[in-house]
Amino acid sequence: MSKYRWTRDNWPIACAMIPFSPVLPDGTLVQDAPAEAWAETLALIADEGFTELDPTDSWMRVADLETSRLEDFKAVVKEAGLTIPAMSTSRKCVIDKDVGDEMLAYCHRFLDTAADLGAKEVAFGLFGPILPAQQKMLWFWLAEGYSNPDDPETWQLAVNRIRELADHAKEVGIDIAMEMYEDTYIGTPDSAVRFVTDVDRDNVGICADIGNLVRLHRPMEKWDVMLAKVAPFMKYWHVKNYIRDEDPENGTFATAPVPLEFGVINYREAIRMALAEGFSSPILLENYGGDGLSVCGKNLQTLRRILPRD
Repeated sequence: MSKYRWTRDNWPIACAMIPFSPVLPDGTLVQDAPAEAWAETLALIADEGFTELDPTDSWMRVADLETSRLEDFKAVVKEAGLTIPAMSTSRKCVIDKDVGDEMLAYCHRFLDTAADLGAKEVAFGLFGPILPAQQKMLWFWLAEGYSNPDDPETWQLAVNRIRELADHAKEVGIDIAMEMYEDTYIGTPDSAVRFVTDVDRDNVGICADIGNLVRLHRPMEKWDVMLAKVAPFMKYWHVKNYIRDEDPENGTFATAPVPLEFGVINYREAIRMALAEGFSSPILLENYGGDGLSVCGKNLQTLRRILPRD
């Protein structure tokens, strides 16, 4: 018997929907497209060897589908030979000064939908929409983006709202992973640990997406130092990698997305560190730029090779 929850052969490794636009070539929103269009996309994911899917809501908001349409989506997922072990929100900040209440209500719907689809974990974040300056960049993270306010009242509001979601999640059998993302309350390892400690719910941990941090053109702790701080709190794990070069003396940095095995984060070692702290959650593969789906497929093969054999 394996000493881990899963082995390299059956560890749930999902494909994110980041490589896919929310708008079809004919201008139709994926949200409003017929089930046949969904099936075509999911077939591409299965062709890359995936057996798990995260219907990331940057692609389609499954939590906002009518009941009959959600049943159609379930059928399409099953037909593609996929399952949904976990689900992620993107840019649904529950403390946004303009739409925070709306996002909180959405996240409650998201939890119910995730449970209905069989997911056991969800990833929430406190990052907001991409800003106009970011939209002009080759890589959106090269411009300053949305940030959480530096005041104790908003911090406490965030804590209270995640507690509220955690209690709902507990009722439907789901764990929550708070995604690490720059300039949010989960934006550094130290702040992330402080935040989930303040939330103080046993079903709330950290989505250790340190790729979101190593890609930034600013001084940054080394990846292993960051991961060591959050490893004891890890739940659903978003995984991607970047090449990173820096010249602190001149204040210059360069980063770009690359397949897992070629980037600055040593995922062979990162997995060892996470497992040593008891990590036992699904993994999500992401990639920005180019043929992101093919890169995710390559990364799937890499993970299957370096996860524990037994």
